[in-house]
Amino acid sequence: MFSSITSAAQIGVEARQVHVEAHVESGRAAFGIVGLPDTAVREATHRVRSAFANSGYRFPRGSHLTVNLAPAALPKSGPAFDLPIALSVLAAERLVPPATAHVVAVGELALDGKVRLSRNILAAARVARRLGRPLLIPRGGEEEAFLVDGVDVRAVDSLADAVDAALDVGRRLTPPDTGEEPWSGPDLADVKGQPVARRALEVAAAGGHHVVLIGPPGAGKSMLAKRLPSLLPPMTAEERLETASVWAASSRAPRPDGRPFRAPHHSASAAALLGGGSGLPEPGEVSLASGGVLFLDELGEFPSHVLDGLRQPLEDKQVTIARRGATVRYPATAHVVAATNPCPCGYRGDRVKACVCGDAEIRTYRRKLSGPLLDRFDISVAMGRPDSFEGGAEEGSAEVRARVMAAREFAAQRGDEWDREASSVLARALADGVLTGRGHDKVRRVARTVADLAATDRVALDHVLEAMSMRAA
Repeated sequence: MFSSITSAAQIGVEARQVHVEAHVESGRAAFGIVGLPDTAVREATHRVRSAFANSGYRFPRGSHLTVNLAPAALPKSGPAFDLPIALSVLAAERLVPPATAHVVAVGELALDGKVRLSRNILAAARVARRLGRPLLIPRGGEEEAFLVDGVDVRAVDSLADAVDAALDVGRRLTPPDTGEEPWSGPDLADVKGQPVARRALEVAAAGGHHVVLIGPPGAGKSMLAKRLPSLLPPMTAEERLETASVWAASSRAPRPDGRPFRAPHHSASAAALLGGGSGLPEPGEVSLASGGVLFLDELGEFPSHVLDGLRQPLEDKQVTIARRGATVRYPATAHVVAATNPCPCGYRGDRVKACVCGDAEIRTYRRKLSGPLLDRFDISVAMGRPDSFEGGAEEGSAEVRARVMAAREFAAQRGDEWDREASSVLARALADGVLTGRGHDKVRRVARTVADLAATDRVALDHVLEAMSMRAA
């Protein structure tokens, strides 16, 4: 006797359909799982046997039971296949109606038959939507499943409950009302002074630009970077799904509620920053920050080969990781904010503390920040020590965020016109070697964003000059 039920696996950020096929025949008693399972999947034989016994179902005795996870060449990992394996065996033995198999299911089984939370819930929801089938998940996974619109979600507590849920079309759950949560993080009003850097952050938020902040310790580089998420618009449904998919592929802590903010230490390895690891490659910090902000503090202290590895993600907005038997792609859509000192001691050009670095030390320090890498940053700003931390109230994140959202809405429907004078200044900077070809394109993009903030279709000379001033550091 044969039965098949659908489950799902996540490869990178892709949701892959998995057919859990069960075949029962007479012969020497055995229970085997094939289809490239890892150890946790193979151990499902023990969990399923015990769950049957403690749920009132008779496990096939004196039968040869084979479970195949297809496609066989796709790696399968984790205990999320326990529930679909159990349901498939029940249907193959005709212990439950065949209609039970017309669902998509994921979940780990406890020995007493309870269903525990597991990975692959988001992938299963995407597969269920694609196939137009009900989704069976462990109770507690509803929030993750509802990130995918239009899915008939049925949360279950046990194997017996899963059988009832598979047959009961009236158990569909209602998605919760997910209105935008008010911003509760650091506010831009906390940053005193630094009008040029504050303006650079506003432009970066409006146009999706990467920023490098250069200045001595205490200039406020970290404070500014931590406040960039507060300037970004609410996440769209597509952004929430992308971010959740990346975090679902990771063994790290649960995904953030809003836009992520990641700040890896400068001792982080290339695999930690870009992704990798043994087995199926996991996303790195550059992907975990997708939809939010990746902050690289002390940029000059990162190993050169790690920084050079960032060049492709910054340009292509994705990371491709190839391993034997698997090639995965992860998004890299974060706003990247880097902070660095102007020299090893940090005080070159400071008006209070004298720099103690020699010319050779400064050249070596700056050589680590390769030209091709810095060319990927649209905006670079030199910051000095603030004159004072006193004075009137600074503009807060809410006001700046409103302008950012208005600029983005304007950009979605405006044309792209350029003054002759603005175009000629850019062309001359390129011809004179002031800008590289990539630098020319970056300035052009930033100037377009500056014009969007001014709500004007035509990019004027003032917009180009402001954009060029943001690459002067």
